[in-house]
Amino acid sequence: MDNAKLILNGQEYEFPVIVGSENEVGIDFRKLRATTGAISFDPGYGNTGATESAITFINGEEGILRYRGYPIEQVAENASFVEVCYLLIYGKLPSKDELTKFENDLTHHTLLHEDMKKFFEGYPANAHPMAIMAAMVISLATYYPNLNENESSAEMINLNIIRLLAKVKTLAAFAYKKSIGQPYIYPRNDLNYVEDFLHMMFAVPAEEYVVNPVVARALNLLLILHADHEQNCSTSTVRMVGSSGASLFASIGAGVTALWGPLHGGANQAVIQMLERIRDDGSDYKKYVNMAKDRESGFRLMGFGHRVYKNFDPRARILKEAADEVLNELGIDDPLLSIAKNLEEVALSDEYFIARKLYPNVDFYSGIIYRAMGIPTNMFTVMFTMGRLPGWIAQWKEMHDDPTSRINRPRQIYTGERNRDFVPLDKR
Repeated sequence: MDNAKLILNGQEYEFPVIVGSENEVGIDFRKLRATTGAISFDPGYGNTGATESAITFINGEEGILRYRGYPIEQVAENASFVEVCYLLIYGKLPSKDELTKFENDLTHHTLLHEDMKKFFEGYPANAHPMAIMAAMVISLATYYPNLNENESSAEMINLNIIRLLAKVKTLAAFAYKKSIGQPYIYPRNDLNYVEDFLHMMFAVPAEEYVVNPVVARALNLLLILHADHEQNCSTSTVRMVGSSGASLFASIGAGVTALWGPLHGGANQAVIQMLERIRDDGSDYKKYVNMAKDRESGFRLMGFGHRVYKNFDPRARILKEAADEVLNELGIDDPLLSIAKNLEEVALSDEYFIARKLYPNVDFYSGIIYRAMGIPTNMFTVMFTMGRLPGWIAQWKEMHDDPTSRINRPRQIYTGERNRDFVPLDKR
C-alpha cells in the first residue's frame, strides 16, 4: 500500500501505512511532530491507534467480536470462563493438562492474607464496593512484590497473574458481605471458579447454600462476554499506567477506577436506574419510548445502541437467550423485569429503533440478569471488573512483553495565556 501524504503549509510529507491482519488501515504518525512540527488532534482518541495488539478484534459495522481469532459466539457456547482467561492471557486455548493445572493454581490461591480482613473492617458500612475493590487490588501489591530473589521476573509475574485472578472473586464477595453486614464466607476448593464466587456471595453460616446451575451458567457467560473489548477506557488506562513500569496490581487497580465511571462500566447500572424511574412513574413504558423518540425531551433509553457496534452487539444476542433462561428458571415476579421485557419488544419491532440500529446491547441484558440473580445494583460494576480482569491482564502482559513499548505521553494543543509577567501580591 502507498504511503499517506500530508500537505502542511505547502510542504508535502509522507507517512507509512500500517495494515492489520483483518485489513484495518492506520497511518503511522510516530514521526509526525519530529518531521512537521505539528501533532494530530483527536480528543477522546476515537481515531487514534495507540498500540498494535493480537488479543481482540472488533468490527463494529458487521457486529463481529473475536478473542484471539475465535468468534465470540463459539467461545461463549463452548468455553468456561477459566479457559477464556487462559486464552486471552497466554494466546492459545489450553490443552487438557494445561487447563487442569491452571484451574488448580486458581483454586489454591483464592485465600486472602488474614490481615486484609482488617482493611474491610475499616470501611464504613455504606462504602461503595468499587471503591473497596480498587483499594484492595492495589493493596495486593504490598503482599506480593514484583520480584523475588528466588524467582525470575517472568515467573513472579505469572504467579501474580494467578494470584490476582484467583483472589479477585474473593475480594468481590467480601466487599458485598461488608456492604450488607454479613460474615465473610471463605473460598471452597471443591467448587469451580463461578460456583465458588456464588457460594461466597450468597451463602451464610446458618444454612446450606446450593448453587443453581442455571445461574452459574449465566454468570459464566456474562464473565466471558465481558472478558475483553479492545482499547476501551479502562483497558487503555491499564496500558497507560503500566507503560510507566507500574506493577500488575497498580495497573489493574487503575483499570478498576476507570471502569467505575457511569459512561463505562456503570452502564448496566444506569439501565436499572432507568427502569426504576419508569416504574416510579406508573410503569408507563410507552410514554418513555415516545420520549426517547423526541429529541426535545432530553431522555434516552439506556442499554440501547452501542458506540462501537453500528449494527448489533453480538454479545447481546447471546445474553438474550441467557436472560430468558434465568428468568424462566427463577420465576421472579419483578416489575422492573416486566418493564425491561416490554422495552425490549418495542426496540426489536419499532421501525424508529430498527432504522437507527438501537438494539438492546450487552448492558441491557446483563443488568436484567444480575438483578434476577439477586445481585444489588451497586455490585454490577464489580461483576464487570471480574469479567474484564483477564482482558486487562492480557493487555498489560502484551505491553510488558513488547520490547518496543514506551511510556505513554499524549500531546496537547495549548489554549491558555501567553507569556506574561508575574504580579506581586501587593500589586494585584
